[in-house]
Amino acid sequence: MTATAVKPPEVRQRQLPVAIRRRRLLLRIANHAILIAVSAAFLFPIFFMLCTALMTDEQTLSDKIIPDPFVWSNFKTVFDQIDLARYTWNTFLYAGLSTVGVVVSCVPVAYAFARIRWRGRNIVFLGVLATLMLPTQVTSVSLYIIFAKYTGWTGMEWIGTLKPLIVPSFFGDAFSIFLLRQFFMTIPEELSDSARVDGLSELRILWDVIVPLSKPAIAAVGLFNFIFAWNNFYDPLVYLGQNPDSQTLSLALSSFRTLHHVQWNLTMAAALIFMLPVIVIFFAAQRVFIEGVTLSGVKG
Repeated sequence: MTATAVKPPEVRQRQLPVAIRRRRLLLRIANHAILIAVSAAFLFPIFFMLCTALMTDEQTLSDKIIPDPFVWSNFKTVFDQIDLARYTWNTFLYAGLSTVGVVVSCVPVAYAFARIRWRGRNIVFLGVLATLMLPTQVTSVSLYIIFAKYTGWTGMEWIGTLKPLIVPSFFGDAFSIFLLRQFFMTIPEELSDSARVDGLSELRILWDVIVPLSKPAIAAVGLFNFIFAWNNFYDPLVYLGQNPDSQTLSLALSSFRTLHHVQWNLTMAAALIFMLPVIVIFFAAQRVFIEGVTLSGVKG
């Protein structure tokens, strides 16, 4: 005697009322319309810069938005008048090494503030946060004197080189320490406790447990510092203004703007070339950057 298969009862989805479906559709359309409008508001300045960079001198002073004809030779003119290879290398060297210095110095400091209990920890952390209230301009004179007069024992020239921009980053950054500390505090204490039971030192716990779980936050800190160093104008102006061979792209763009203050097409072309590497790096690291900003738990 064969058993007949019993078909499970069909589960019918309950359809929502027409009014609710219409309301949800209208809300979806409104949300997308707002997002498109906000995106257009952010993209229009870049579109305007691109159009201006492809115009002639006469068209930049007119009310036209779309260039006619397209003058692609403006970018060639910028390349001919600016030593972009040298300035780009200086900027990458400054931004890359300072980012490495910030990450290497801030990760252990943030771990000490977040996971190690020691007397006076909160007071010292408050002192670190207090440095955020000091603008760069307040300490620039004293730092310039230190690098100019009191570094002769090193046997190296500091003013006019990238050293005053790179070396201080290896001594920590208050904002990066704060950001990493807040992220480290979201990692469960049980992971560190189990690692201590297994006999791992604090350094091994940091390297084997905390750092692998904190890669998005570390990547976000690195991207923040790279973009800041790439766009930094004040510090290179103070320390590199006397040596044109060590100048960065921000100083080169300012000098180019002074020479071509009425040629907006060349100025916009130079600004687009200046922005391009940062845009490429941001979109390449976009996923990790967003995870580092929004992630609040442990990645399983």
